[in-house]
Amino acid sequence: MARQFLKELKDGDSVEEVYLLADKQLRANRQANLFLLASLRDRTGAMSGLMWNVVEDSLANVHAGDFVKVCGRVQLHQGNMQMILTQIRTVPANILNPEDFEQRPNADVEALLRKLRDLLLSIEHPQLRALMECFLIDDELMDDLSKAAAGVKTHHAYRGGLVEHIVNMLETAKRIRDLYPAVNFDVLLAGIFLHDLGKVREMSLDNAFVYTDEGQLLGHLIIGIEMLTEKIAEVERLTNESFPTEIALRLKHMIASHHGSYEHGAVRLPMTPEAIALHHLDNLDAKIHEFARTIADDPNTGASWTPFLARIDRKLFKGQTAK
Repeated sequence: MARQFLKELKDGDSVEEVYLLADKQLRANRQANLFLLASLRDRTGAMSGLMWNVVEDSLANVHAGDFVKVCGRVQLHQGNMQMILTQIRTVPANILNPEDFEQRPNADVEALLRKLRDLLLSIEHPQLRALMECFLIDDELMDDLSKAAAGVKTHHAYRGGLVEHIVNMLETAKRIRDLYPAVNFDVLLAGIFLHDLGKVREMSLDNAFVYTDEGQLLGHLIIGIEMLTEKIAEVERLTNESFPTEIALRLKHMIASHHGSYEHGAVRLPMTPEAIALHHLDNLDAKIHEFARTIADDPNTGASWTPFLARIDRKLFKGQTAK
């Protein structure tokens, strides 16, 4: 029997298959009955799972990061496929084909890393370029970056997605450089590289992409500022020079403010030209990627519109390209 990959499942399909359990949450409804919210993954993507009226003890040995065999049925809910589960149990990893669960990057990660290096080494400010070199020569960090996703569910949520997102933003910034002379381009490039770098520690680097304890407690903004502070100390030791205080402050502010608003998780609102540019470049790349992916993955191939999507509070128009 052919494997039932998540991306190939359609509304109404019956499922009996093994997936990676990326997330497990037990919740209670208004009647205090427990239900399971699960996130299932394979190499083709992710799907939420829902199991009603569960007994907590029956799931005590089922953990996020486990491989699980599930039985259930797929249904379309608020524009997204979800699986209504009737059974779930763990299976040993050694009997599975790991290639079925390894999410493949959309682009050549090694080529992206080379492009990242070239763009960062184009920075003209000598101390800022030296700081970027301290990051680039950190082999462990660069290896982690090559594996990291930019998100869990929304944009670039796959292995190599984070470096793809960063390079896209750097390339876009390069193209608009001459339009905005008020923006310090060297600082903007460095801030783009740094803004999501904390995600290499915020999320696990295996195929589950679950949040680490550090990620849950601190988040990638604080982690990113810590990483920057550590590298500034390192570059000062290597060069025997003090790193410019104001540039360090501007970079930390860009990390802290790049979500753009308090309701979206920013620690501070953007208060410099580079910070507001970073926020909009970040949002542009994330939103276009999410819209394009949503349209490409829509199972209603003959329709001009996607179903209503609760996560973005709208439908998306596909037009004649869908026909």
